[in-house]
Amino acid sequence: MNYELMASMMCADYGHLEDEVKKLEEGGIDSFHIDIMDGRYVPNYAMSLNDMKYIAKATTKPLDVHLMVEHPNNTVQLFLDELRKGDTVYIHPEAEYHPSTTLQKIINAGMVPGIAINPGTSVESVLELLQIVDKVLVMSVNPGNAGQMYMPYVRKKYEKLSKIREEMGFEIYWDGACSKDKIQEFAPMGVKGFVLGTTLLFGKKKPYKDILDEIRTFA
Repeated sequence: MNYELMASMMCADYGHLEDEVKKLEEGGIDSFHIDIMDGRYVPNYAMSLNDMKYIAKATTKPLDVHLMVEHPNNTVQLFLDELRKGDTVYIHPEAEYHPSTTLQKIINAGMVPGIAINPGTSVESVLELLQIVDKVLVMSVNPGNAGQMYMPYVRKKYEKLSKIREEMGFEIYWDGACSKDKIQEFAPMGVKGFVLGTTLLFGKKKPYKDILDEIRTFA
């Protein structure tokens, strides 16, 4: 079964960031997941615009930019100006008064539009937006920190989305507490890709290629 693997770069070794990017790229990672946090929408700061720019210059692989910021419409153009056509940008619908306006900016810039759905956000509340996005990033943990525990009730959200994804033309992606058993369970349900952090990818004493090759055999 084919599924995409995205490296959560907030978990990388920033003392050797260029080396991390090269080794992940050589190891076969599909894209680089960039978590942008403003300390307001989520109670944490993570990567910055400059971090994203650095990684964009260091790799030819696609970037997967997750904006965990208040009112992304005010700042999204800063990120769009530094990305390449075909990169993905996710916003959180709750963070914006008119999320469809922000998504249209992403589309107009030639990027892949996406929304991120928090554990407490219902599928029904974003149903209209599902008609205009290409990707839906389902958070299995509350956004803001790495290393959190999976919230089992999120499974029903995946079940609902899997039933309508073909009709509405979007793909489903997993973010948060991604372990072997989750890939084995959710890839067959139609989850297209998984964001990998400290559970499976980072902080292990093995080459990234060996780790990624093994993960691709899970389902």
